[in-house]
Amino acid sequence: MTLYTDYLAEIETRKEQGLHPKPIDGADLVAELIAQIKDTGNAYREDSLNFFIYNTLPGTTSAAGVKAQFLKEIILGQEVVAEITPTFAFELLSHMKGGPSIEMLLDLALGDDAAIAAQAAEVLKTQFFLYEADTDRLAAAHAEGKAIATEILESYAQAEFFTKLPEIEEEIKVVTYIAGIGDISTDLLSPGNQAHSRSDRELHGQCMITPEAQAEIQALQQAHPDARVMLIAEKGTMGVGSSRMSGVNNVALWTGKQASPYVPFVNFAPVVAGTNGISPIFLTTVGVTGGIGLDLKNWVKKTDADGNTVLDENGDPVLEQAYSVETGKVLTINTKTKKLYDGDTELVDVSSAFTPQKAEFMKAGGSYAVVFGKKLQTFAAEALGQELKSAFAPSKEITREGQGLTAVEKIFNKNARGVATTADLHAGSDVRVKVNIVGSQDTTGLMTSQELEAMAATVISPSVDGAYQSGCHTASVWDLKAQANIPKLMSFMNKFGLITARDPKGEYHAMTDVIHKVLNDLTVDDWDITIGGDSHTRMSKGVAFGADSGTVALALATGEATMPIPESVKVTFKGAMKSYMDFRDVVHATQSQMLKQFGDNVFQGRIIEVHIGTLLADQAFTFTDWTAEMKAKASICISNDETLIGSLELAKGRIQIMIDKGMDNPGQTLQGLIDKADKRIAEIKSGENPALKPDDNAKYFAEVVVDLDEIDEPMIADPDVNNADVSKRYTHDTIRPVSYYGGEKHVDLGFVGSCMVHKGDMKIVAQMLKNVEKANGKVEFKAPLVVAAPTYNIIDELKEEGDWEVLERYSGFEFDDFMPKSKARTEYENILYLERPGCNLCMGNQEKAAKGDTVLATSTRLFQGRVVEDASEKKGESLLASTPVVVLSAILGRTPTLEEYKAAVEGIDLTKFSPPLAVPAAAKSAHF
Repeated sequence: MTLYTDYLAEIETRKEQGLHPKPIDGADLVAELIAQIKDTGNAYREDSLNFFIYNTLPGTTSAAGVKAQFLKEIILGQEVVAEITPTFAFELLSHMKGGPSIEMLLDLALGDDAAIAAQAAEVLKTQFFLYEADTDRLAAAHAEGKAIATEILESYAQAEFFTKLPEIEEEIKVVTYIAGIGDISTDLLSPGNQAHSRSDRELHGQCMITPEAQAEIQALQQAHPDARVMLIAEKGTMGVGSSRMSGVNNVALWTGKQASPYVPFVNFAPVVAGTNGISPIFLTTVGVTGGIGLDLKNWVKKTDADGNTVLDENGDPVLEQAYSVETGKVLTINTKTKKLYDGDTELVDVSSAFTPQKAEFMKAGGSYAVVFGKKLQTFAAEALGQELKSAFAPSKEITREGQGLTAVEKIFNKNARGVATTADLHAGSDVRVKVNIVGSQDTTGLMTSQELEAMAATVISPSVDGAYQSGCHTASVWDLKAQANIPKLMSFMNKFGLITARDPKGEYHAMTDVIHKVLNDLTVDDWDITIGGDSHTRMSKGVAFGADSGTVALALATGEATMPIPESVKVTFKGAMKSYMDFRDVVHATQSQMLKQFGDNVFQGRIIEVHIGTLLADQAFTFTDWTAEMKAKASICISNDETLIGSLELAKGRIQIMIDKGMDNPGQTLQGLIDKADKRIAEIKSGENPALKPDDNAKYFAEVVVDLDEIDEPMIADPDVNNADVSKRYTHDTIRPVSYYGGEKHVDLGFVGSCMVHKGDMKIVAQMLKNVEKANGKVEFKAPLVVAAPTYNIIDELKEEGDWEVLERYSGFEFDDFMPKSKARTEYENILYLERPGCNLCMGNQEKAAKGDTVLATSTRLFQGRVVEDASEKKGESLLASTPVVVLSAILGRTPTLEEYKAAVEGIDLTKFSPPLAVPAAAKSAHF
């Protein structure tokens, strides 16, 4: 057996699944292909040629290195392959996107053969994924007087790699396809339970929506070969929830254009749309692929003769159709007028989709090309001693004299790079910013590593303060899929320069801690910017943005991110929490009261600046984490000095534990973060730089005041699975008091865990169990209760304080890291399960509730099929509530009455909160 015959066997297996051969990323297999290509009599020669030309991954894969070297040998005449002429070899190199291909092209361009050098130079002029090793060679050759190096630099200084590309079409025909009614989560496009296959693009593409939908899309393409299929969220927002680069990849795979004939299953330029536009994080992801995201506004609020909004029996606005986008309708996007047309009839202005920056992404085939292109043009101008004349649209710089700064505006101004003005920038400005902390999670990490290889990156940017690769999304079950994917991922990321949850050398214990919790500790400055590969990357220190795997890769490689400064919504509080309420209920009430105050979701696409003041970062994270479900772009906690110092001291302690476990790297990244925290604490204590606060005269899109006096019973976020209006199912906008259910809603399973809980929640579980035993003589569960602590640190602290012993005493199952589950649980007993730290049920890719169950959980996701799938006779429901409500519901087997709840939590130390600031009596109007 050889690697090649093993590959053939794998091909046969994939054929049975209706799949093509898997793209090749390994050097050894490519070496075998080359050997068989050289052997003109080899039986496998023709197939080997095809695999070498069309099925070998580019960038910095080890396969690309061997391929590029062989192509160089063909160009130099050292090898002769009839089917690959030197000219064709140059073409193949031009499609390999950096890394070893650039090294080979530079070898050829700076070599002694003038004709070959000229051809190599022409190819190099089209390339943009150049790193310091490459640009240093060019600069040195130019300094030595090598004319061809100067010629290449002149081309780069004029950005010919961009300017010579074709302009985007003036008219783009689209044929509509309604992918769903209401908000479409990225789970529909790339289900969490298929996370293991994301890096196998063709295989993962099979999970998009349904096989029937895929057939319908193909039928539309056949019926309208001159149009691009536009996926639509009818009466909703496209791409809510997780960012899912894999979702955009799937849409592009089914509806987009092939990026290169020599790179399989990498497509670009998808078109997506929603009645209420595109989720902000998802829209960034669309930009990565040079796609188009449209805000259709095809359903509008119905008004009466006096101009008042007409409401239905539930008090919700009645919508009426402004125009139809029913499946199969052929429309035209005019990129010059920036409008959508049905024939000659103008339907809607879509100029927000065609800003100068977004149009550049479309022209370049994606945002990476523009990011690297700007960097390359700047380098070339400096190397030549020329004034930079940017070929790219100037960044939008908005300054408003006399207007103060919100918290996010302050953070962006501090971290901005390449800004022309010295004045403060306000919301709407396009800004390149330094990224301090980066997080990669384990079900998108393999895609991130592929993105890094594709952009020819080999080491983390030195300007990044710290980066972490988690193991939480695959923590529950160490199955064959995880065993195949995770060690490879950890090895790549560890070598790249990240702190990794698992040690490729096996020298420290595998850490499956929830990524957001770890990043919350690693963020040691309230002025930091964090980018993380998950929509719940929303730290309670600094500002953090959940992002797709590609944006994470870009942040790791460059230490930067580019985005407009978002508008902010200020959230303050008045009144007092009742003694029996938990802070999670404040979080739910914020969503509910905001909708009541404004009618529309003013949080969507904006920063929630929450004046939380007195809660440590661990507890405040419950609020910031939930802002993903509020459809906010990010959130910022405004803390007082003492609280921020306490949060930083807590973070220092937890980082030190990571160091003690052997997780620091040769660059002492973790120690550097402790040093940075010490510096920040000293600044606060001295008064040199107090805790971040907005200016008094900052301007907000809206100001929401949450009245704590109104919160008099626990709140539950309900997916409302049977709502007659399909568009209102599975949103996070249906917040109900526990009394709504009358103590009668059956609960099949309770789940306390994921990123929405902190150490205090684990203590609440223990305290409630002790209370129930004291009252009843014993604890009996009428529904299973699954408990997953977010981190090992929390478990260690609970053990020291005695709470873990209480949980162990009542549990019927406790995780064992030395004998992890190799198979997902399919049935549950009515017992307490102490599960491994990690995402567990919330992720939906491993453990799940039984089909059709009603689950009450502390987690974040209401998506259809995520935590629980539908049964034929009953829809699955995942309702979200506070820890005490979940625990009590599992004991009762139903939702409690308010009286039962009050009795159960009496004397328990719930997560308390007091408003830090005096606020106006009523909310101010939004600036619509």
